[in-house]
Amino acid sequence: MALSKLLIASLATSASAVKLWVSSYAPEGSTVGAVSTLEFTPGVGGGSLKTLSENKECGSAPTWLDLAIGGSRIVCTNEGWQDAAATLNTLLINSDGSLTKSSTTNLPFQGPVSTQFFNNNGAVAVAHYGGSAITNLKVNANGSFSVLQEFNFAGQPTGPKPQQEAPHVHHSVIDPTGKFIVFPDLGSDLIRIYGIDSSSKLTEQKSFVTAPGYGPRHAAFWQPKTRNYGKKAPTYLFVINELVNKVTSYQVSYANSTLTLNQIQEQSSFGPNQATPAGAAGGEISVSPDNRFVTVSNRKAPVFKVKNPNPSNSTQIDSDSLLVLKPSDDGKLSFVQLAPSGGLTPRHFAVNKAGNLIAVGNQDSASVEIFARSAESGKIGAQIATLQKIFGSPNNIVWDEK
Repeated sequence: MALSKLLIASLATSASAVKLWVSSYAPEGSTVGAVSTLEFTPGVGGGSLKTLSENKECGSAPTWLDLAIGGSRIVCTNEGWQDAAATLNTLLINSDGSLTKSSTTNLPFQGPVSTQFFNNNGAVAVAHYGGSAITNLKVNANGSFSVLQEFNFAGQPTGPKPQQEAPHVHHSVIDPTGKFIVFPDLGSDLIRIYGIDSSSKLTEQKSFVTAPGYGPRHAAFWQPKTRNYGKKAPTYLFVINELVNKVTSYQVSYANSTLTLNQIQEQSSFGPNQATPAGAAGGEISVSPDNRFVTVSNRKAPVFKVKNPNPSNSTQIDSDSLLVLKPSDDGKLSFVQLAPSGGLTPRHFAVNKAGNLIAVGNQDSASVEIFARSAESGKIGAQIATLQKIFGSPNNIVWDEK
């Protein structure tokens, strides 16, 4: 409690209003999703969060937002299940934070859920969950895209669980050398590995096979910076396995223009003190901006009760959870905290650059929560703002920190 009060007090005196962008699936009964511009204003005892504008030009299922393209632009994927095609869209960021679409590129497969820019943002690799595929595209000068390569995995072997009826490529992540991209495939129990060449072409390498039924969903590379390793810093890959709610740590090795993985640790995404509830599903994993902590979200299995967002209702509501871990130089992760997400199904979250705030998109609560956070300890503190009944079902969040 003391930590939370201290964090809130420091926020009120050290920060001004800041914007965020949130993508959301179309609400029930609608065929239009949105990318909303939100504004968070810190205040004494908490803060406020409001919607400034909504852009509905990214199709029925905006799923992933990426600022890496630069030039005051956001790239937004549209899964396209209620549209003629899945699309990759470029949105211009206006001076007031609102968005205007500048280009749309049809994709060859449905269900794009993640993008990874590479080769100085000259190309982008797209993971297709529903389409069982990877698309590699050239980035054109005007912010549009042209398909360079297609990798279709439809019909390939899959895992033993019902959610693994087809390959489901869920994430695309570049390694620290910029020479490889890995793609966790939830449906096939694989971490697909591709090399990058100077022409931005991808070359398939030998995939890493996880344990059956694990369903690797998302991943994050990490290198220690606690001492001067120079170019010899070890590299690790942390993976959240959706279907077993385990976080796996891998040591990354490079030899003969290949990337290989060796498992060094595995642990529950609920930490050592909480049993994994039935029906739980791992969500996001990311490294904090200061490289000192790893955060993981757990969905579909609330283990907390939190204050009702309706001030006239004293009944507490269910909340899913966020796991905080601390990596050590040997790539192993130690438990720091299991904290509430503030609602149901935290598909995505984002820590700001200062490390003193974390924004959480609770998909099934149709809400966005902002919590105080200690950059020093990595611990998540009190909820300081919430936006209830945001348009649609929030699934991705980025801070306006260009």
